[in-house]
Amino acid sequence: MKILAISDKESELLWDYFKPSYLADIDLILACGDLDPRYLEFLVTLGHCPLLYVHGNHDENYKRIRPLGCINIEDKIYVHNGVRILGLGGSRKYRDGAHQYTESQMKRRSRKLWPKLMYHKGFDILLTHAPARGHGDLDTPTHAGFDTFVHLMDKYEPSYHIHGHVHLNYNLGAPRVRKYNNTTLINAYERYVFEFDEKKIGR
Repeated sequence: MKILAISDKESELLWDYFKPSYLADIDLILACGDLDPRYLEFLVTLGHCPLLYVHGNHDENYKRIRPLGCINIEDKIYVHNGVRILGLGGSRKYRDGAHQYTESQMKRRSRKLWPKLMYHKGFDILLTHAPARGHGDLDTPTHAGFDTFVHLMDKYEPSYHIHGHVHLNYNLGAPRVRKYNNTTLINAYERYVFEFDEKKIGR
């Protein structure tokens, strides 16, 4: 399964200079937040595959402009072709505003998912806006990660954690792809394509 992950910055290649071939072999699009909802609509319309999204900390406009045809998986586990995708959007709280959470609030959100986690026997992909604490985040109030995501990876060992929020141009030497135990962590800033090996489902 070929997956396109996007976050934080609309890709000029996929929007301004779009060609159908760019999405021809994409099976699923995962959006990690802070993107124009019209951009998501554009991609889901021309991509002919599902687009799942969570909110970023700058997505207050989604209350007025919803990305039609796209699937919001906040606080849900969505299953696509057997792949279980858990969505927890938002960033660490650094001011008053939508889609910002303290560590305690994010922990409570994850605890409320326990019945769904039991029913689905875990998950394969963790889709978030913010990174995990200590794994691709920054030591600043606005770009700190969540310990809750580390605990979820420790307990359920998903194949992937896909996130955004920390723009790669903030630190040009930072890797886009990291490993944490059995989980591959990907910063989806702008766009990144990866292959999900279906043999990893439920492993």
